[in-house]
This record gives sequence, C-alpha cells and structure tokens, in this order.
Amino acid sequence: MPSPMTGADIVRAFHHAMQARDWQRAATFLAPDVVIEWPATCERLEGERFLAMQRDYPEGWEITVLEVAGDARVASRVRVDQGDVSYLCAGFYDVDGGFITRGVEHWVTVGGDPAPAWREGYAKRLKPSELGLALAPR
Repeated sequence: MPSPMTGADIVRAFHHAMQARDWQRAATFLAPDVVIEWPATCERLEGERFLAMQRDYPEGWEITVLEVAGDARVASRVRVDQGDVSYLCAGFYDVDGGFITRGVEHWVTVGGDPAPAWREGYAKRLKPSELGLALAPR
C-alpha cells in the first residue's frame, strides 16, 4: 500500500497542477475554505475565489518549482516566468488532513526593486541570470 502524501508532496503536486492548468486537480489539494494571503498587495483570497482568480490570470506564465520542504507547515519557493519578467514566490502553507488550509505567499519581481543608494559599496549588483534562480527543481 503506498504511503500517504506528505505536506510537501501535496504542495508540490498543487504547484504542478497549476502549471498544467488542471484546475480540477488543483482543487483537490485545497480545503474548501482555504485562505491564501498576499502581504505585498494586502489581499486575501478565500475558498473557490483563489482558483477562480488563477484561472483568469493572463496567460503566458510558466511555473518552476525550486524547492518544497515540510509536512504540516510547508515552505515552497517557485519561479514564475511570464514573457521577459520573472517572479519569485516564497510560500508558507498549513496542510491538514491532506489539504492546504491556509497559505501566505510573498511575491517579488526579480530585479523589480532598486537597491537603496546607501547600500552601494556593500553589495554587488547582479543580473537576474546571476542569482542562481535556475536551480534544479526539488
């Protein structure tokens, strides 16, 4: 008998279902009353509205799962490429009874924020291709 999926397996499978635009499968990993928060834009997406928003998101994006770790509390890091723009998401999810029940996703645009002038001399400015964002999926 196969072992049940871990929380990390569930979050990884959810990301893969999203990439495949398999909304029915993606829904099987979410609790009906799931709550996803996006602090950068002060948004909360609840229940079926989360996947409805994802379905309506402008096409042309590709998700690469960079890493996923944990069981009841799962952390994941994904890269989403859309055209010539790349986004990173560090997501933290509560998984209970085989479902994602809550998540907080921290989204950034790679290279989207200028470094403050006072840090010049401390940090080296990199190109997005130099950041190691092409890590092999785990």
